[in-house]
Amino acid sequence: MELTDADLVARVLVDDDQHAFGELVRRHQSTVRGLLRQLTRTDLALADDLSQETFLRAYRNIRSFRGEARFSTWLYRIAYNSFREDARRRKEFLGIDEQQLQAEQDPHVSDPGLKHDLMHALSLLPLHERSAILLCCQNGLSHSEAARVLDIPLGTVKTNVLRGREKLKRTLAAWGPT
Repeated sequence: MELTDADLVARVLVDDDQHAFGELVRRHQSTVRGLLRQLTRTDLALADDLSQETFLRAYRNIRSFRGEARFSTWLYRIAYNSFREDARRRKEFLGIDEQQLQAEQDPHVSDPGLKHDLMHALSLLPLHERSAILLCCQNGLSHSEAARVLDIPLGTVKTNVLRGREKLKRTLAAWGPT
């Protein structure tokens, strides 16, 4: 019988079982790294560094995990906070406006393939919309869980997902065959 995340967390808390924490890392490292790669606009080295930082923080602070949400939701929150702290350290402006993004990237240049186009279109979204879509649509969190991760009201998450999806549809339609 496979142990649940809750069972593994309990083993870490009770016995300081590093193998149990290793299993938690194995289960969640791909999704955490994937989220961070999207948030960092596919800066793989930065995403990997932030992923490593996420799991170090999770291990150091596992006693603060109360089990009110899924373990993955708690990890996403740590990952998102690591991303935001790194951006602040770099003095990046998190809410990049769309005109600046248009100037940085030409949306008419894309390789064939829907996945590439979708990833490129996602990178054009403002961070707050991109984050909500990645958490809810790509990582399967409920709106409530995403609100907890992002530390914003539930209604704001719903609005960000809705607006982000509409922008993605318009962007992808504009890139489609004429």
